[in-house]
Amino acid sequence: MSYGKQRREQAIEQALSMEAEEADKADALGFMSRALAQATIPHSKAEGPEFSRRNGDLRLSILSPSDVGLPYGSKPRLLIGWVVTEAVRSQSRTLVLGSSLSEFMAKLDLMPTGGQWGSITSLKQQMKRLFSSSITATYDTGPQFDLRNIQMVSKARLWWDPKSPDQTTLWESTLTLSEEFFEEVTERPVPIDMRAYRVLRDSPMCLDIYTWLTYRMSYLKKRTVIPWEALEAQFGSNYKDPKNFRAAFRKHLNRVLAVYHMAQVAEVDRGVELRPSPPHVRQLVVENPGGR
Repeated sequence: MSYGKQRREQAIEQALSMEAEEADKADALGFMSRALAQATIPHSKAEGPEFSRRNGDLRLSILSPSDVGLPYGSKPRLLIGWVVTEAVRSQSRTLVLGSSLSEFMAKLDLMPTGGQWGSITSLKQQMKRLFSSSITATYDTGPQFDLRNIQMVSKARLWWDPKSPDQTTLWESTLTLSEEFFEEVTERPVPIDMRAYRVLRDSPMCLDIYTWLTYRMSYLKKRTVIPWEALEAQFGSNYKDPKNFRAAFRKHLNRVLAVYHMAQVAEVDRGVELRPSPPHVRQLVVENPGGR
């Protein structure tokens, strides 16, 4: 059996398991920021300190110090999912990460591995990149626009020793979210199934497509075609040839649909057609923010 086929069959098995028990009952109910459900951070390492994505009337820009770099890949997405979920559950700006690095990585479903290319080094780098970044969300509707500048974290205290991930510390590591980010993610968060995140965690594009689809389906009222050009503006990353993006998007969409098979999605000549479908999590978000 090929690796791709094996992953698809595993995803189908996981989807059946999700059907059998809803996310809240399985203690797998998670949440994501609405803005980050519509426009994404880089999939791979990006040059320069700024990155932008557009989705309809929404333009999302991420700015990071040039000596730190922009967050990218799956780990920042897992981090954001955990941060938003914990903020919604606790209703507190101060989040406790845990007394050991291993304990926190277990919350992200990550296995601690050392060395230059290990998960500990990578997570530490991506946490620094993500928590150092600021986000600008601009809704541009012609002559009018609405702009929000948001710093995700106002204070981070991480006491862990990366060389001893199982060692507990005298003080617990904590994050203090900025007031703006806390309000953004707790007022109208996007419900997601964290089991789906665990299945799709090795692919940042899969995570993005899954989050976008379950959010989009929560307020979709009629068949809607999203053109390929709009999809590339929202999800594309360093694709010189549009055909390469379309091939990649199809592959990742099929994997997402193996997990979220209630989503009715069909490819058409101009792009991808979305048809009204149940959201993957039954806690709905019902307002259209202006994106696709």
